[in-house]
Amino acid sequence: MSRAARRTLAFYSFVTPWLLGFVLLGVIPLLLGIATSLTNYDGLNLNNLKFLGLRNYGRAFTDPDVLFSFKRSLLWCVLNLPTWMGLSFILALILNQDVKGRGVFRTLYYLPGVVPIVATVWIWKIFLDKNYGLLNAIISIFRPGTAIAWLSSYALLGLTAIAVWGGLGWGMVVFLAGLQGIPDELVEAARIDGANVLQVFANVTIPLMTPVIFFVLIQALIGAFQQLTIPLLIAGWASGLPPVPPRSVYLYMIHVWRQIFGLQRFGYGIALLWLLFIFVASLTLLVFRTERYWVHSEMGEKEQR
Repeated sequence: MSRAARRTLAFYSFVTPWLLGFVLLGVIPLLLGIATSLTNYDGLNLNNLKFLGLRNYGRAFTDPDVLFSFKRSLLWCVLNLPTWMGLSFILALILNQDVKGRGVFRTLYYLPGVVPIVATVWIWKIFLDKNYGLLNAIISIFRPGTAIAWLSSYALLGLTAIAVWGGLGWGMVVFLAGLQGIPDELVEAARIDGANVLQVFANVTIPLMTPVIFFVLIQALIGAFQQLTIPLLIAGWASGLPPVPPRSVYLYMIHVWRQIFGLQRFGYGIALLWLLFIFVASLTLLVFRTERYWVHSEMGEKEQR
């Protein structure tokens, strides 16, 4: 074999395992998902399989639970994203200071990110329990007899607290990496020109951090609409029945999960997933279209020049 043929063979030998995995675990399931969303498949009986066309998609727009769960997901995003991103950024700013033991504090603040989600939810369920929770016990010191149902009546606030606490570590690390990438020369030059701390933050730190903020925002938007595990764990299992979270945290993915695994409506549930994909993809593209107006980019500045 010639040298070029050997190089070609070596290339395809290394690429083939990934390509097979991509086709078998990516492309084929994707096509099967599209096909299943057009049928009445129930996960078990193929004899009654019927082609429904776009009826599953049309049904989604007349299902009141779809609209309700979608609105709850939007509200969840409005509560979760600004809170999580803001606290992560503030935490990164604090831990970016030159103080003793900052490595220890970084490790401690990142620990919630490596705790298994099941353990995280159980810790918070103990903390937020209506009758025996630590939070209500503290509030009872000032208001005796307080029993706030954080995981039922105020479940959306409880869900936000759990998700923010568990995700602070990842957000802090990403923002911290961005802060450490800001050249010290720019900060020093601004201070020499007479800029105070707030002016340096507004005119140097924030503009240079906008690419990182943009990246975190995209990741958070995609992940927020996929929230499923925490509401299910909050609800728990009773007598072997599938969990039904409180209506305040009946998110879109909860409704999809119930349709597929609770009611065996695989075709309808997958159609709901494709509608979610279209919405999230459209929202992501919309955010990308706004990038030129607020994200600092040296390439963009060169193109404008």
